[in-house]
Amino acid sequence: MGARRGGILGLVKSLALLSAPLAPLALIGGWTLAAAQRPGFDSVADTISELAAVDAPNRWIMTTGLALTGLAHVGTAWSLDEAAPWGRVTLGVGGVSAGLVAVFALPSPVHAPVATASFVLLAVWPAAAALPSRRVGWVAAGTLSALLVWFGLELGGSRIGLSERVVAGAQSLWPLAVVAVTAARARRPR
Repeated sequence: MGARRGGILGLVKSLALLSAPLAPLALIGGWTLAAAQRPGFDSVADTISELAAVDAPNRWIMTTGLALTGLAHVGTAWSLDEAAPWGRVTLGVGGVSAGLVAVFALPSPVHAPVATASFVLLAVWPAAAALPSRRVGWVAAGTLSALLVWFGLELGGSRIGLSERVVAGAQSLWPLAVVAVTAARARRPR
């Protein structure tokens, strides 16, 4: 993953080592900090979007977390040249969609469509990327999609916040896992 490249190209491709960990740090850190600033907020029953809603106190915390998460996914997609092209595009557009979730905060009518796009794209990108292998990519996409279905079933339910955090957290961690495996492979002597 850039370990064998020199100069600017190697540096650019190594940026995934920074962008991939930024996504879960920004997202999970954002919802944790934002929830801690709202007495009575129930992370099992209340959604991440409520933390960034237009009328939410300290909404800047979750808005910043979502924007950084989206930016991190775009950076990882751009840097992860080992991934199949459609996988990179899917991850990148998923990242843009995640950033748009911050822009179109509740109660915007655009919020649900961009959030849906982000969740779906971030669930399927592993299959399109075929990393760390085609089979593992499909298993990851299947798992992330199953978590997304659980979230969909919880819409309006008492565990919507929990299911959303599980799927969003997993989706933010998968690029980090892929980058870590890819970087480890690049360091192995051939």
